[in-house]
Amino acid sequence: MRIHGAWAIAVGAFLASVLLVPAQAAPPPLAKFKDPTVAPELRAKDLIANMTLEEKAAQLGHAAPAIARLGVPEYNWWNEGLHGVARAGIATVFPQAIGMAASWDVPLMHRVANILGTEFRAKYMEKVHPNGGTDWYRGLTVWSPNINIFRDPRWGRGQETYGEDPFLTARMGVAFVSELQGNDPKYLKTIATPKHFAVHSGPESTRHTADVQVSRHDLEDTYLPAFRATVMEGKAQSVMCAYNAINGEPACANGMLLEEHLRKHWGFEGYVVSDCGAAADIFIPDGHRYSANAEAGVTAAFNAGMDLICGDYRNNMSTEPTAIIGAVRHGLLPEYVLDRALTRLFTARIKLGLFDPPAGNVYSKITASQYDTPAHREAALQMAKESLVLLKNSRNLLPLKKAPGVIAVIGPNADDLDALLGNYNGTPSRPVTILAGIRARFPQSKVVSVKGTGLVSADPSADQAVEAARGADLVVMVVGLTAHIEGEEMKVNADGFAGGDRTSLDLPAPQQKLLERIQAIGKPCVLVLMNGSALGINWADRHVAAIVEAWYPGGQGGTAVAALLAGDFNPAGRLPVTFYRSVEQLPPFDDYSMAKRTYRYFSGEPLYPFGYGLSFTSFEYSNGRVSQSNLTATDTVTISVDVMNSGAAAGDEVVQLYLTHPGIQDAPLRALQGFQRIHLDKGEKKAVTFTLRQRDISVVDESGKHRVVPGRVDVWVGGGQPVGRPGLTPPGGVRTRFEITSGATLPD
Repeated sequence: MRIHGAWAIAVGAFLASVLLVPAQAAPPPLAKFKDPTVAPELRAKDLIANMTLEEKAAQLGHAAPAIARLGVPEYNWWNEGLHGVARAGIATVFPQAIGMAASWDVPLMHRVANILGTEFRAKYMEKVHPNGGTDWYRGLTVWSPNINIFRDPRWGRGQETYGEDPFLTARMGVAFVSELQGNDPKYLKTIATPKHFAVHSGPESTRHTADVQVSRHDLEDTYLPAFRATVMEGKAQSVMCAYNAINGEPACANGMLLEEHLRKHWGFEGYVVSDCGAAADIFIPDGHRYSANAEAGVTAAFNAGMDLICGDYRNNMSTEPTAIIGAVRHGLLPEYVLDRALTRLFTARIKLGLFDPPAGNVYSKITASQYDTPAHREAALQMAKESLVLLKNSRNLLPLKKAPGVIAVIGPNADDLDALLGNYNGTPSRPVTILAGIRARFPQSKVVSVKGTGLVSADPSADQAVEAARGADLVVMVVGLTAHIEGEEMKVNADGFAGGDRTSLDLPAPQQKLLERIQAIGKPCVLVLMNGSALGINWADRHVAAIVEAWYPGGQGGTAVAALLAGDFNPAGRLPVTFYRSVEQLPPFDDYSMAKRTYRYFSGEPLYPFGYGLSFTSFEYSNGRVSQSNLTATDTVTISVDVMNSGAAAGDEVVQLYLTHPGIQDAPLRALQGFQRIHLDKGEKKAVTFTLRQRDISVVDESGKHRVVPGRVDVWVGGGQPVGRPGLTPPGGVRTRFEITSGATLPD
């Protein structure tokens, strides 16, 4: 049918009006993306709708290039911050994570993380490009904290964690994550990234190939609680998936982890980044060989819920966009899956305020000079003091009654910067080694120093060190490890070490030999340990008068140790890990079952138990009480105790609450479910109260379900676990109990 004349004109006018109206009504491209009043996710989707497939693929690596035509600057997602801004020059360096965990001080961890967030903003401002782009280690997406469970002291990266206990790790992790991200209702200060999800905890030598077989019980009881807490309570906006596979599926292509737990059960709405090289491990020949090639590998990962690829020497990023593009064009990977990942990534950048005028962002007021400030270094000193654990103090050698005439400071870590820092660290501007701290604190003493031994090799100054000790009134031996011999996937040619991990818990042989020679002289001796993992110092425990665990104490560590020796403060650090006597007490390193591991399931006699630490004063516990002796599965219960400083000096006490479920299969021997670090003056008494809810009083069954089980629950509240050994006095504490009268299965 043909239309003529006036009809043709009328129809043409009608069609023109219909076609022109949408064009006139449609918003200009990127209108939503550029509008700060629009919800971040809608802004991100508006931007992505204007991107080509090639542009999308390029944005899915950690070094995301600029898209000039859309006004998107380059952004490097990779930033490190375990215990301070790392790898970005001068910054405040706090104690390594394991040391901060030894403080058992959640409020102080909040303060530390707030400072870290400020310093990350300052470092971003210092080097931000004119177009808003960032370089490596200068962004605001922080790949920290490491909340893996330090299940075996041989693991070289255990120093990066908060120890072996899921409850302590969760509390410290939530404080770190929530404060690092800030509390502004619109913008994030930074983005925290709990890692490595999940079960990752050595050995280093097999981390790219290990298929970890883990039971549902151990997964839910030990390996996942801290991740759940940092996501659900801390509101972490990012999570890093691990190198290893779990029960047959690589962690970065593991639907059980990334979909079932993270997004479905925990409500996670942020993005998942791979550990660096973990995406390649899915398919490369010396990885998991889970997928046949790169296209199949990225398909498996993005379909499972990974959103961002971090690449390294195992994963040349120049090939990844090609693999992603190929996977889409070959029909393996739906483009909407890429859009889903990109929406999460650009939503995160928008929440950081990276596309908005600075005037509306409270964190834009942080200047490029707000790092390594005197106030920040003072906070690092406070954390260093609180992290120190007094392991032994026979005959009350410490605190020193007066300044010794001559102090001999001996050992490989006495004047070593690396021993302060651990790994994943920044650079302190005014570091204080142990030697420097002692010289500053005891100016009236003659302080002599001899190295005496290397970390893992003999040193020609050994005889000189012995002579220095012979002429001293006090010997301070500073020994242990550094991140040069324990750490991440490294080559170490020494007895007792392999790939960054350890094969022995003993003090390295040259250090042990020198210690025995010096102790034989008979002079008063303080042993200062600097390390990131437990040492089986059995000989020292029997022979040395005083032992201080200093970890890797950060830039101000030397000042803190010297102040402890002098009694300027009262130590109250507690061990976040069990100090075993030897590896013979442990199951095989590559066995991820929690049976016979950590204080929760280890029934042997440790050298020093989890939660242990001495004080210069004493504390008495009394009047343990529960709010109700019988409770149903839905009730909460409060447990209270009175704590009094009965000694001669003011000091902190770490009050610890442990639960035991007698006769319940799969339940731990005991489990930490509460702690508070409190300060008490001489003679002062305080009531300390804990509130326990459903999940706190539950146990995990073999299927991985959290259940409140009817029966008796025994409670211990004290200054440590209710355990001792010959020569080790149990801490003070009180026992009480309550009865659960009805059961329930809790939601995941």
